[in-house]
Amino acid sequence: MIWFMEDFRTLALMILSLIITLVAQGFVSSTYSKYKKIKSKSGLSGSEAARKVLDKHGLKDVYVVETKGMLSDHYDPRRKVVRLSSDIFHKESIASIAVAVHEVGHAIQDKEGYGFMRIRAAILPVVNIGSKLGYFAIFIGFFAGLLDLVWVGIVMLLGTLLFQLVTLPVEINASKRAKEELAIFIDSGEQKMVKNMLFAAAMTYVAALATTLLQILRLVLMAQRRR
Repeated sequence: MIWFMEDFRTLALMILSLIITLVAQGFVSSTYSKYKKIKSKSGLSGSEAARKVLDKHGLKDVYVVETKGMLSDHYDPRRKVVRLSSDIFHKESIASIAVAVHEVGHAIQDKEGYGFMRIRAAILPVVNIGSKLGYFAIFIGFFAGLLDLVWVGIVMLLGTLLFQLVTLPVEINASKRAKEELAIFIDSGEQKMVKNMLFAAAMTYVAALATTLLQILRLVLMAQRRR
């Protein structure tokens, strides 16, 4: 009976994490699909809005370039480049200007030395290596019956959880900056739509954090059962 309950808990955690991921992806996709059809009254494309805000903050050395993929938008702090997906770069929609200026928010954070962004950048290389080694250690540990190695792997995965936890204030702050910057050249009705778009995007980071936490809990239960 105990064995059955442990199996049920691990399965339930796996299903729950899958549901959270799918719901978050569905939410941001549907919100983006809605607001990419609504043209901004400002007449600015995503790239134009980004350039306008960058110049306002004296970031003329930060380039705005087009990149492949859908919602693959990001700020590259190493090359000082805001990369926008084709739709975001070219279109004059609410979604385009919201996402574009959100990414500019990261460039402003970089200029100002925003604390959480610096912490995230510092731990990123360690987290990338640790997560790969962690999953490898867990796989080998379960396969070979080496539970100590499994626990080492689980501890290494906590680095991913920490990284995602630090990412939340970085993204929330960038969205806050975006709303403040966009308020200058959009009306009150559009501000609400921008807020909805940015909220949907933020939920993907919350979902990623929740999913990682559930995954670690599932691995802990599996390790305890093996013991």
